[in-house]
Amino acid sequence: MQERIRLNLRLLISLLSIILGIVLMLFPPALLTAQQSKAAALSVVIISLWATGIIPEYLTALFLFLFAMLFAVAPPSVIFSGFESTAMWLVFGGIVIGVGITETGLGSRIAGKIVERLSGGYFRLIGGIVVVGVLFSFFMPSALGRSILLTPIALAIAKDSGFIAGSNGRTGIVLAAILGASIPACAIMPANVVNLVLVGMAENQFDLSLLYGEYLLLHFPVLGVVKALVIIGLILWLYPDKPQKKNIESLTAANPMTRDERLLSIVVAMLLALWMTDFLHHISPAWVALGGALFILLPGINIVDSRLFNQKVNYGSLFFLAGILGFGGMVGHTGLGDTLAGKLIAALPLGQSKPFLNFILLGLTSMLTGIIATVAGVPAILTPLSDTLSQATGLPVKSVLMIQVLGFSTIIFPFYAPAILIGLQMAGEKLSASIKVCSVLALITIFLLWPIDYLWWKVLGWL
Repeated sequence: MQERIRLNLRLLISLLSIILGIVLMLFPPALLTAQQSKAAALSVVIISLWATGIIPEYLTALFLFLFAMLFAVAPPSVIFSGFESTAMWLVFGGIVIGVGITETGLGSRIAGKIVERLSGGYFRLIGGIVVVGVLFSFFMPSALGRSILLTPIALAIAKDSGFIAGSNGRTGIVLAAILGASIPACAIMPANVVNLVLVGMAENQFDLSLLYGEYLLLHFPVLGVVKALVIIGLILWLYPDKPQKKNIESLTAANPMTRDERLLSIVVAMLLALWMTDFLHHISPAWVALGGALFILLPGINIVDSRLFNQKVNYGSLFFLAGILGFGGMVGHTGLGDTLAGKLIAALPLGQSKPFLNFILLGLTSMLTGIIATVAGVPAILTPLSDTLSQATGLPVKSVLMIQVLGFSTIIFPFYAPAILIGLQMAGEKLSASIKVCSVLALITIFLLWPIDYLWWKVLGWL
């Protein structure tokens, strides 16, 4: 009965969004241009369909491509830009490697070792996986790469722990791996692309250098450590379960490694080494992943043969990611994100005598901008406005820039955070599973962690 009510509610929200989209298309608001009205209409519908999950996410992405072309919202080079992006090829390479990790049994072997060390209860298991994700963030500079690498291992851990598909335990372990590897990483400068975009734009536009140490000290204690603890608590609360095997032993761990496992272990170790040293060789993580995928696909190597490639590679995830990236490109190309962010900022009750309110409102602006333009679009839209915001609030430009991190590290819906949504797609988990955790996490972050963070910033002299 409850499931039927939820389905009807999702249908109602989707229908209302379609009606609103039609209204925006036929009666463009005065504050938007004709192109921006088209983009806004399509955005309302697409965001609603992704959020409700009433149809498969990749199908929504295909509808985006179709209607964006039919209504000439943006050029094909913008709408289909996702297929040209490094993120697309990072995900493709990661998916192929993930298939290899799963099918060779290497994932089960690694999972068995992890589970043996984390045995002793569900709390220890979830907490340990989140900590592993956070630690990976210090060494591997791509949230997408971490998500792709850890997801097949998380699935093997769930299987080794006796959790079947659809169980709370399986969902909890997947979320622990994905969220632990992505959300706290916003507090570690080189760990996410969006962090580096912010750092680069701050230097280019304001000649301000954001240093690794000051960035970590400012953000990691609250947005990293405390938020990771909250993630653990929410997963334990929302997805409680108990491992089904008392004496957990991986069957593969008792057997010698196969030729494919040994070879794939060497490949994964080399990939990790290249990802961790990208500051030396400057090769994109995407091309590292693609090179590793091509190697294990080669005839004679055949770790992933043509049968596995055709059957196991999740092409729906690739279309979904291309849709997300094309959506962000459309919003940026039409100027919709800039216009809405500008109007939002103009309407905010900012003032030089209201430091706490300024802090919260700027954080909310960053968060809402992420929903409109995806997380990666936040620095591109808000950084050019930082000088104006500094004058309105009386805060230093550097502080205004750093407040962006509050917003883009606060995720409500996973569809605008590629690392989360791709991990869910690979694991076969519904977006609604992460929406439940992320939405509650966002509320706790805004009403509890941001005020704590404000006090921490005051102690450090940033406000």
